[in-house]
Amino acid sequence: MLTRQEFLQDRERVFDKVYGALSGLAIGDSFGDASRKAENRSNYQVTTDFNQGASWSTDDTEFALLTAKTIIRCRGKLTTEECVRSWMEDVVTQDEYKRGGASEIEAANNLRKGLLPPLTGKFNTFHMSDGSSMRIGPVGILCAGDPEQAKEFARIESEISHYRDGVWGAQAVAAAVAVAMVDGTMEEIFQAAMSAIPEESWLYYNMTHAFGILERHNGSILEAWMELHDFLRTSSWATTAEAIPSAFVCLKAVNQDFRTGVTLAGNFGRDADTIGAIAGVILGAKYGAGRMPAAWIEKTRFPSGTCLTFTKGIDIRDYARQMTDIMIEG
Repeated sequence: MLTRQEFLQDRERVFDKVYGALSGLAIGDSFGDASRKAENRSNYQVTTDFNQGASWSTDDTEFALLTAKTIIRCRGKLTTEECVRSWMEDVVTQDEYKRGGASEIEAANNLRKGLLPPLTGKFNTFHMSDGSSMRIGPVGILCAGDPEQAKEFARIESEISHYRDGVWGAQAVAAAVAVAMVDGTMEEIFQAAMSAIPEESWLYYNMTHAFGILERHNGSILEAWMELHDFLRTSSWATTAEAIPSAFVCLKAVNQDFRTGVTLAGNFGRDADTIGAIAGVILGAKYGAGRMPAAWIEKTRFPSGTCLTFTKGIDIRDYARQMTDIMIEG
């Protein structure tokens, strides 16, 4: 694993990883959303590619771009005030959110009432949803090689809408991405994720048990498939304690390249867009854009603004360039 200083010496490599991670999140989001659609299930059962008419994006990518926009505007000096400013400008001002996550809608309503973080997340019925984990990837990218800083920035960013498990899930994903960016091994990536999660939490319990199920089946995801779903299933498929372990157990089982890892995660079912987005951002950070399907990158390069209208037409490649500049130049 490279140090942060070593990693930042090569601008081309940094950009490849930043672009890979941002694109990986968008690809996983769109891929997972497509794979769970009834039409795709009817036609293919298992989705392995984007069909010609596939559309995107969902709230996963668009809220992640909100996080990235905040990072770019404040040049990586992330604070609660900067996060609130972004939400006030680009979330609270919308009257409705097509495909919006319940935790984010509730947080916007709390901001309208005059509440501020951490109360906007704490006083939130959906505070342990996976909405914070789906959007936190840019924080891990920014903190490449520094998982501790990634966890702290993830806390700041996620507290606007989440509390306890919802925050810990975001910290786990951010720390994993930070390690993947600097060529950490998969085991180092998992260790970074687990270091963010308190042992007494529901999330920790489900993560360790999911890994245990896979190990009992000798790492075979096919043999563990139904037992994993039966164990992890909650009453709401967007719960942190279900979706985040689902993503990480998919990564534990299949991680040798971006395409197969995202294909597995995107076909896991339930909250497949978030499961795919988490797997995609970690694998994209590890392998970089140069080792990802170019057609998939182009397919998901320009968001549709389905949830957050400001994101329509954003060029993810341009966001990656701006984040690269901030990381190298400060």
